[in-house]
Amino acid sequence: MSGGAVPSLLHVVLVEPEIPQNTGTIGRVCAAAHLVLHLVGKLGFSTDDRHLKRAQLDYWPHIRVEYHDTLEEALSPAAPDRVFYFSANTDRSYTTAAYREGDYLVFGKESVGLPRALLEANPQRTYAIPIFGPVRSINLSNAVSVVVYEALRQMGRV
Repeated sequence: MSGGAVPSLLHVVLVEPEIPQNTGTIGRVCAAAHLVLHLVGKLGFSTDDRHLKRAQLDYWPHIRVEYHDTLEEALSPAAPDRVFYFSANTDRSYTTAAYREGDYLVFGKESVGLPRALLEANPQRTYAIPIFGPVRSINLSNAVSVVVYEALRQMGRV
């Protein structure tokens, strides 16, 4: 599926995801919560990948997926103040964001995250999941799950 915005509680946007198991697991979360998954740019795998299929089991037909060449294309239907960027490189906690129905939650690729220029252009819209330990970041699929369910909680959906 590709094209215009699909009505959804939330839109999960993955920019150039690299690990098929993460995308498969995120797809399962999107299917479970009736969210749209947007895959942006060059993927580090094929959507036919066996690891992707193992992670998402038989849910892929139930996942609302849109493919986009660019992040600008993926976000074109969104109001700029309804886009949230997630990075380990900020002190603003994801719990301080005020989520609403239709928001776009944007996550970068596993190896480098979102582009620095994008984060610098949107400091008031950039959030992190606090990490209390020696690790630099948490797994992408875990990060998406944490943020999605906080947003759903704020909207009274869980």
